Amino acid sequence: MADIVVVKVKPGSRKGPRVEPVSGAELTIYVPEPAVDGKANEAVARLLAAHYHLPRSRVELVSGARSRVKRFRIDR
Repeated sequence: MADIVVVKVKPGSRKGPRVEPVSGAELTIYVPEPAVDGKANEAVARLLAAHYHLPRSRVELVSGARSRVKRFRIDR
């Protein structure tokens, strides 16, 4: 079963790494990595995997690679 999670990313944040639920399947994620060369995207994927207690291979960026609002597929 796969779920789509909408994530608002705050790259380069001193609050991170941190996951804050907003509503339903929406999250705000703070990561210290900069939004350069996909570093923030990878950090968000790792953090989502840890948040849902899944291996990193079960988390896939579906859309929003260059946006602060992203959609990830979580395979449970």
